[in-house]
Parts: sequence; C-alpha cells; structure tokens
Amino acid sequence: MSNDEYKKLYEGLSPGSPGYKNIPFAFLTGGGLCALAQLIKNLWLGTGLEETAASAMTSVSMIGLGVLLTALGLFGKIARVAGAGTLVPITGFANSISSAALEFKSEGFITGTCVKMFTIAGPVLVFGISASVLYGLILYFLL
Repeated sequence: MSNDEYKKLYEGLSPGSPGYKNIPFAFLTGGGLCALAQLIKNLWLGTGLEETAASAMTSVSMIGLGVLLTALGLFGKIARVAGAGTLVPITGFANSISSAALEFKSEGFITGTCVKMFTIAGPVLVFGISASVLYGLILYFLL
C-alpha cells in the first residue's frame, strides 16, 4: 500500500473533528474553570488568609472539585462537551488520578486504587520533582 492509498484509507475511516464547535466550548470551559478558581481565591482572601495561603487553599479546592466531579461521574460528561477545556492543569490532573483510582478499586486498596492512581501520577511527579531540582541547581550555580 502506498502512502497516498494509506492516507485516503485513514481519512475515510477517521471521523472529522468539528473544530468550529470544539474550540469555543474548550475556550469557555477552560476560562470558566479559571474564573471559578479566581472566585474561590477571592473567597479565601475574604476569610482573612494571606495571599500565599489563599492560593494554596484555592489549589486544594480545585483539586477537591475535580475529584468530586469525577466521583459523581460528571467530569466525563463535561469533558465530552468541553473537550480540552477541562484540561486546566489542576482539575484535569485531579481527574486523571481519581478516575484511575476509582476504575481499579475493585482490585483492592493497595494493588488496585493506590497502584493505578500512581500509574498516572508517577511520571508527572518524577518529572516535576526532577525538573525542580535541576532548575534549583541551575539557579544556585548561576546566582
């Protein structure tokens, strides 16, 4: 099969992506999640927390929201409509970890929930920690 024949076969079998519909939904959902996070931060600031504590509590709140929506089965429904807009880093990451944990809970707490949860989180944590150490060393030696 030539490259042109393969390309025709691939294009014929692949469903088209309605970008004209997906892009605005992703934009509005991602923007809505960010606006919600700002509202939550303002609420935390209103309780008298300092800026850094309010930021940390906002992160915790958004993670909790992502896990709650996943546990209730709503995150997937929102993602089907909103697409990439649900991948705002903190809620999307919370969904990926909690959905893996929920999916394999029948295999037991350790071998199911914990192992599968860190199958997703492990590479992200390793990369994040390694990158922060590397950046820290670079800053230490350059400054």
